[in-house]
Amino acid sequence: MDSAFLITAFATLFVVIDPPGLIPMFIALTPGMTAERRRVIGLRACVIAIVILTLFGLLGEAVLGFIGISMSAFRIAGGILLFLTALDMLFERRTQRREGQATVHDHDPSVFPIAIPLIAGPGAIATMILLVGESGGGWQGIATVHAVMIFVVFLAFLLFLIAGPLERALGRTGTVVITRLLGMLLAALSVQFVIDGIRGTGLIG
Repeated sequence: MDSAFLITAFATLFVVIDPPGLIPMFIALTPGMTAERRRVIGLRACVIAIVILTLFGLLGEAVLGFIGISMSAFRIAGGILLFLTALDMLFERRTQRREGQATVHDHDPSVFPIAIPLIAGPGAIATMILLVGESGGGWQGIATVHAVMIFVVFLAFLLFLIAGPLERALGRTGTVVITRLLGMLLAALSVQFVIDGIRGTGLIG
């Protein structure tokens, strides 16, 4: 597997899932809970998110083919969706929306809203389908994309475990700076997805 693709897959999934950006929401969704309780909720949410993203990674392109949507068209649409996500991150609308979602939850928020839509949201689902398509369709490429996805979600779980101390260390300013830097990276990657999709249609060489 091309190392450049591996780096692209990791960077894209890391930016879209945004493990550091999940920390404030995780704390808000688990107020007053013990470290053990938070660990259980974080683990359950991450496992559910992995299952959802795996299903879309394995079956997403087949579903697109069944309803008559080409992979090139989905690359363009997915790139536009990721670009909108990048704009949200750059102008802090993504954080505000996540904080709004964090106010609506049951006693156990592991399934909703942590697993869905905070981890396995529309952007992450679209990214999995796109990356599997970019991998060439072989089992090695598909396995690599899923391994990278699992690793990124695992990073989110590790951050859940140290959410309290890490939030205090970064502070509001540090969180904003990281989010905006990731937003710039995602914007560039999303434009590349659109360019690849247009090339796939044969409109440009």
